[in-house]
Amino acid sequence: MQCGKELAKEAPCDADIVSSVPESGTAAAHGYARQSGIPFAEVLCKNRYVGRTFIQPSTRLRQLGVAKKFGALMDNVYGKKIILIDDSIVRGNTIGPIIKLLRDAGAKEVSLQI
Repeated sequence: MQCGKELAKEAPCDADIVSSVPESGTAAAHGYARQSGIPFAEVLCKNRYVGRTFIQPSTRLRQLGVAKKFGALMDNVYGKKIILIDDSIVRGNTIGPIIKLLRDAGAKEVSLQI
């Protein structure tokens, strides 16, 4: 949570809501929300039965895993400017499709903070 607070101080951003890539970015997103005064809202629903996508042996398998792993919560996304927080980027194969998913669900803007 402290990392999120520091991130809000170092990289402030204008948005309607702060959210996270579950579960890894949730504590930092809550810290960012508290520090910035921007409300926290969940924007992604995670299918907990899909394993770790970044360890799949091929790019195609990683992409398929990501597509099955996350869904957008449209009521929280549509028309919103979102700050999306995650703890790290391992390969970069997951975050692109997540941002596309949010944009397809109607997000006005997605600002990624790591």
